[in-house]
Amino acid sequence: MLPGFRGVTSPAPATTAPAATAPEGSVPPRDASVLDNPAWHALRGTHQRFALAGGAALAYEPEISPFAALSDDAVASAWDDLAALVGPGAEVALTGPLTTPPDGWQVEWAGDGVQMIAVAVDAQPDPEAVVLGAADVPEMLDLVARTQPGPFRPRTVELGTYLGIRRDGRLVAMAGERVQPPGWTEISAVCTDPDHRGQGLAARLVRAVVHGVRERGDEAILHASSTNTGAIRLYERLGFEVRRPVRFVAVRTPAV
Repeated sequence: MLPGFRGVTSPAPATTAPAATAPEGSVPPRDASVLDNPAWHALRGTHQRFALAGGAALAYEPEISPFAALSDDAVASAWDDLAALVGPGAEVALTGPLTTPPDGWQVEWAGDGVQMIAVAVDAQPDPEAVVLGAADVPEMLDLVARTQPGPFRPRTVELGTYLGIRRDGRLVAMAGERVQPPGWTEISAVCTDPDHRGQGLAARLVRAVVHGVRERGDEAILHASSTNTGAIRLYERLGFEVRRPVRFVAVRTPAV
């Protein structure tokens, strides 16, 4: 099973919400349909430089992210494309319209969740938040290992802006940007050291990340496991609204 995979979700077929609208004078209305298959559209656009491509399958470079995707109109043969792309016995987190693999594939884990949009978030920068980079990766990986917010790899930090809060020089909370389909940016890796919970650090960082997302004209989304009711309540208090239910899986390609 992918480490920490239980904390993230991947989109699955459901009723598609209409395109989001924007107030007059702000950014143009954005296409919400890309959120039904966000990894696919991110890997064809903003994150193309991180993409492995083969037929109807795309995947992030393994050091970047475990996520892969099949095309919007994928048919059963797309699974063969994905297997050829990532190799035998490889484990990936699958997003998109197809989440039930064919015979010969192993489902390592599967679960339900929600996709949420930052409809009414009071986004604002945080004076204590610092931008995290390559030099901070060992600390980020340590924090992720202790808090399990979802998959995080040695080069995940390259996907977007990650912010952290330090106490006595030690990284105790962070949040950042992951999948970026056109017009949208997913907030991910929201986590707080157990000794520093209850101080509102996660909420502050989420607001700060949303602020940065909106500064460049995108809107923020996130995914949460249906079982993580505490996180969902927090995001709703911050101004996120559920767009759709999602299904996510971690699968392993056939060994031969």
